[in-house]
Amino acid sequence: MKNVGGIDKVGRIIVGLALLAVALVPSQFQTPWAYVGIVPLVTGLMGWCPLYSLIGLNSCPAKPAAAK
Repeated sequence: MKNVGGIDKVGRIIVGLALLAVALVPSQFQTPWAYVGIVPLVTGLMGWCPLYSLIGLNSCPAKPAAAK
């Protein structure tokens, strides 16, 4: 079940890629902590966040109610 919506998903992917770039590109800002970028990247690509599940959040748009 997906719990990460559109804008949230795009933001996670961008942040994840940016952090991984810091980890992989040699620079003065390079740090092993930048590998934390894997987490938002993977959750953004999967559309599911385990933390959201634990605390009951869902950033997916609401589905329209079924007509009776």
